[in-house]
Amino acid sequence: MKLEEMILISVDDHICEPPTMFDNQLSGDLLASAPKLRIDKHGKNYWEYQGRRKGSIGLNAVVGRPFEEYGMEPTSLDQLRDGCYDVHARIDDMDVNGIAASMCFGNSIVFDGQTFHQAPDKALALRHMQAANDWHYEEWCMAYPGRFIPLGVLPTWDMDATVAEIHRLAKKGFRTVQMNENPTVQGLPSIHNDYWNPFFKAIADTDMTVALHIGSGNPAPHASMETPIEAWISTMPLSVAQGVADWLQLEELHQYPDMRIAISEGSIGWVPYFMERADFSNWRHKTWTHSRFQDLKPSDLFKRHFLNCFVDDRFGLRHLDEIGENNVAYECDYPHSDTLWPDVPEHLWDSVKHLTDEQIDKVTHTNALRWFRFDTFFEHNKREDMTVGACRARAKAKGVDTSPKSSGGARPVDGAEPRPVTSGDIMTMFKHHADERATEPAN
Repeated sequence: MKLEEMILISVDDHICEPPTMFDNQLSGDLLASAPKLRIDKHGKNYWEYQGRRKGSIGLNAVVGRPFEEYGMEPTSLDQLRDGCYDVHARIDDMDVNGIAASMCFGNSIVFDGQTFHQAPDKALALRHMQAANDWHYEEWCMAYPGRFIPLGVLPTWDMDATVAEIHRLAKKGFRTVQMNENPTVQGLPSIHNDYWNPFFKAIADTDMTVALHIGSGNPAPHASMETPIEAWISTMPLSVAQGVADWLQLEELHQYPDMRIAISEGSIGWVPYFMERADFSNWRHKTWTHSRFQDLKPSDLFKRHFLNCFVDDRFGLRHLDEIGENNVAYECDYPHSDTLWPDVPEHLWDSVKHLTDEQIDKVTHTNALRWFRFDTFFEHNKREDMTVGACRARAKAKGVDTSPKSSGGARPVDGAEPRPVTSGDIMTMFKHHADERATEPAN
């Protein structure tokens, strides 16, 4: 296989939700009360919904910017590449990057549904969440059938509504839903509570995949407010193990042997040791802990139920046999700061070229097709049109511009002395902007 012959499906990208996302889905009072993208007196975007305000962009959308402008900028849509929020421009950015298909999480208001979970009027939030799901399917995914994996969000604060939405989404064409990996941070019972029994049954009945995205429930810890932010960022993938260990102990994994869980943006290099440690802990402690793992090892259950997704992980790919070649999928993470756009094929090829052609196909697209039940990919697309070479040929013919988009954005902490930016700097800035937005009128 050659670089140009790879077919790349990214199972973790993001959408900077556009201000028009509810316009075609709602009308009247429902549209008037839907989340609104506002602009503060400094020209920064924020979302407003049911009396709450949420910052919009930051490191979530620095794709195509010079490294020296990385930080908590940009903060408004006009500073971004159009592909961050416009589906037609996104297809161009996918093509120039050799990406055949993509699964897109939200960025601000739809990321694990937190905006709707925090809303005081839950009946209204349910209707707006359903509209967001409909927009995602009808106006984003179906704008280019076969190029996007539909991904739904759920009103898990109401289990009856959650089950109904799972079945509604399944009929619509969704095969994947996302949820917070640790719902206790949303004030809900833990995943081990009977509250979730109807959820897992509905997932099994509809053959849905559950996607758990890094950072939603168990954020990467930092030692102190003086800890340089780079240390925090470095440990983010490692912190995923906390949530995975919790889910691996789920009783429903034994009850529903076909359940599929994707660990989005979690990387893979840590997985072999995690499985080894889980097996060791079970061997030494299963008697007194009354473990569910008596005959079956945790590592066996892990390989049966969990898909591990990576952005850039050479170590993990060198140990693919220990992770499981059927349990790994690629993700681009566009437009976040980790994305290697527009050079994904070059970076990825250098990491996978030692593998067999069959293994390369698995980690680049066939595992994704199977785990996310993405049967429509080849229904709508010819294989020869979806290779890296074919995608880039389309982008070249259209003259897609990949030059850096600079807006002279502010540094992570305005006016700070040149020193490592700390976790405290970022937390203080978040609080400052939140307080500032809360005291000024919306435009």
